[in-house]
Amino acid sequence: MSGVSWESVIAVFGLAVPVVAALWEFVVAGRKRLGYRVQMDTSARDSGTSTGPQARVLQRMQWDGVDLDDPSVVLLRIENVGWTPIVEEDYVARMDDPVGIRAAFPGRRVVGMVVTECSHPVLREFFEPGTAGLGATDGVITLPKVKLNRRAHYKVLAVLDRLPGATGDDLPGPEISAGIVGGVRGGTIKRTEYYPFASRPVRWLLALLVLVSVAQSVSTFARGEDAVAAPLDCAEGTLHLSGSTAFKEVLEQAAEQYTKTCPGARIPLTADSFRGSVPGLDTLAAAGEKAGPGEDGGLGDRLAFSDGPKSDGRPQLLPRPVALSLFTLVVSEDTGIRDLSLKQVRDIYAGRITNWSQVKGNPLPIQLVSRHPGSGTRTALERRVLDGGPLPAVTTNDCRSLDTGRPGRCEVGGTRALLDTVAATPGALGHSEVGSATAHEGVRQVRIDGYPATLEGADQGAYPFWETEIAYTYGEPPADSIAAGFLRYLADEVGKDIIRSQGHRPCSELAEPLVCRPGGA
Repeated sequence: MSGVSWESVIAVFGLAVPVVAALWEFVVAGRKRLGYRVQMDTSARDSGTSTGPQARVLQRMQWDGVDLDDPSVVLLRIENVGWTPIVEEDYVARMDDPVGIRAAFPGRRVVGMVVTECSHPVLREFFEPGTAGLGATDGVITLPKVKLNRRAHYKVLAVLDRLPGATGDDLPGPEISAGIVGGVRGGTIKRTEYYPFASRPVRWLLALLVLVSVAQSVSTFARGEDAVAAPLDCAEGTLHLSGSTAFKEVLEQAAEQYTKTCPGARIPLTADSFRGSVPGLDTLAAAGEKAGPGEDGGLGDRLAFSDGPKSDGRPQLLPRPVALSLFTLVVSEDTGIRDLSLKQVRDIYAGRITNWSQVKGNPLPIQLVSRHPGSGTRTALERRVLDGGPLPAVTTNDCRSLDTGRPGRCEVGGTRALLDTVAATPGALGHSEVGSATAHEGVRQVRIDGYPATLEGADQGAYPFWETEIAYTYGEPPADSIAAGFLRYLADEVGKDIIRSQGHRPCSELAEPLVCRPGGA
């Protein structure tokens, strides 16, 4: 027993209790059970304290023309409270005895009775006048052997009178006697009660389960955080992230969830954390060169994310494909544009189309809003859409000073800044990752050759504007480092859910995860 923890014992106990209770209720206790309720047993003698003719009626109840001395009214409910039907042969009585249930009233005699409120009309056939076993003698009511399906019931309303010589203000309640073959506790009829919330056994069971839950919680807190087994992806330390603004939303959410899951991890994010793919790679390379070669030659506390592969000349930076990212062209709402052919897009960026009216849009000069050099989104635009062609020359360094009366181009540093600028500039055209563009008001996404920015379109080779999101490490990070743990976390289910929520596709879901590109590419 030394290897068995208290938590395991409590957990097994908490599981066993409801199982045993269910077996008892449905297999043992619920097998056959005949029950009764005393729904009313009240005397009319106190009606003298009431006023009015209605109250005096109760005082004048008679039997054969003689006033009752101390009349009382009783309402009994007979019911099948088990899980199986009860038939005539189930009653414990001689075969020649038609009586199934006897209700005795010590100190009282039965003046009159009637069977009422049968749960099913067919039950009335058991109580027709002259039915054997149905009657009342002195202070005893006899009831026949009635077939009762599960939850079936009937009621007996009786008027009684106190016997001469009976003493005491309150007479004893009814004594019900009956038996069922194969029933619980010898088959004796059981007095049941109505519980608006739950029966007493159920309340005890709920209380016991609450105590088990409390014990588990107390045990967990008593062991402390150090004793709680951390997920395999968890690692302690501080992780620095940098790079793509297009992948920023994913990384911010993943960092928040990772630090909640792994209390020993810290991932500080600032406004300068994501300044673009190339700046992120520069930051990682500089940190690696400053740290110098370690025992394994890799940094375990830094990751840089890039929209697409790095340029040559950085052999120390090792790639790990993470997701397939979709990008889209966006325009301001006043352009009147919803779709452009690939040739029209190339002609616009080559300067051959300078007004939206040339592509059946509104008569507005085209204002190109682009990312700074080093942006992965801009590189993907040039490589995937413009077939390697360059962007036009910048006409102003400040997008706010664009002359909207003629074509122009300006550059911004991040995805959000680009979307804000496109939304605020008449005739503007820009480029963004899909998730951010979808959530931004004031811009409209542009189809290319009639195809929207979808993973299906990219898979079939119809939509060209996509790129592989790659995580870069400086050398091979130690397996137990926070950089390695965070990469495993992104590839796990939670990380993949976060990636999908922002419109990207995890590489593991593609046909060739290590290449991580659409099937039609």
